[in-house]
Amino acid sequence: MAAYLAKQKMKKREKFPLLVELEPLFACNLACAGCGKIQHPADELRRRMPVDQAVGAIEECGAPMVSIAGGEPLMHPDIDKMVNELVARKKFVYLCTNAMLVRKWWDRFDFKPSPYFAFTIHLDGLKERHDASVCQEGVFDEAVEAIRWLKDRGFRVTTNTTVFNTDSPQTVIDVLDFLNDEVKVDQMMVSPAYAYEKAPDQDHFLGVTETRELFRKTFANGNRKRWRLNHSPLFLDFLEGKVDFPCTAWGIPSYSLFGWQKPCYLMGDGYAKTYQELLDTTDWDKYGRGRDPRCDNCMAHCGYEPTATLATMGSLKESLRALRS
Repeated sequence: MAAYLAKQKMKKREKFPLLVELEPLFACNLACAGCGKIQHPADELRRRMPVDQAVGAIEECGAPMVSIAGGEPLMHPDIDKMVNELVARKKFVYLCTNAMLVRKWWDRFDFKPSPYFAFTIHLDGLKERHDASVCQEGVFDEAVEAIRWLKDRGFRVTTNTTVFNTDSPQTVIDVLDFLNDEVKVDQMMVSPAYAYEKAPDQDHFLGVTETRELFRKTFANGNRKRWRLNHSPLFLDFLEGKVDFPCTAWGIPSYSLFGWQKPCYLMGDGYAKTYQELLDTTDWDKYGRGRDPRCDNCMAHCGYEPTATLATMGSLKESLRALRS
């Protein structure tokens, strides 16, 4: 990442992607109450992005990292080919999945362990909380078995935990302790939930003040240092309210079946055909807290982790701090 950022600086590029949220389908095998990505007509849910189109979008923008989401990407018939093509180009690929199809459909896939590839399993809490979040019993148990199964086969496994206002510092601590100490995943990511406009559940999303209080208590007593969190120290500072940042939505853009989403993964104000068109035709100054009410309670990583990363790389002190973390 340091080499990539140095290259952008040499080219004097003001806006560039750090990671692309790639959505090659919208269909999913679950119907989580907080999800705003599966409320599409049936004909859209049947669509699958061709591998060449997905790889072409990543090559066009030049991002070094790709997070493949959806929907459930394991439902894509060529998901292994997509991953393998990106890995062959030395892109760091995170395949986001609820894990329900990992063991069930494994014989359909041709995934290979690689330092450029990781499965990212979605776990919003321990058994009761996670199953309630995804609106189906048994999902937590299968996800945990899939994590262990993948690690036994030599794959890197990370997790993503979304936090809601029904969480407490203790529930977050409990799931991170479990993932860190018992399941021993390689890295963990946490993010405040965002209130998707089309999500069935609109009542359980944290405000900025609530988010800061929750993470300040969660990260107390040195917890941050003992967990293998896949975040920059500055982003964790941001979650606690120790620092504040503007949103850098162009740093983690979203590419889906509709094109490049304006302005970010969480909001849909139109689409562009190319990443450059996204940069050129989006009025970035009209988004962010205090500018657009949809942004007022957002503290999601897709907007603020890029800001924290750029601030880290622009400071020797913060770069050294990140290396030590």
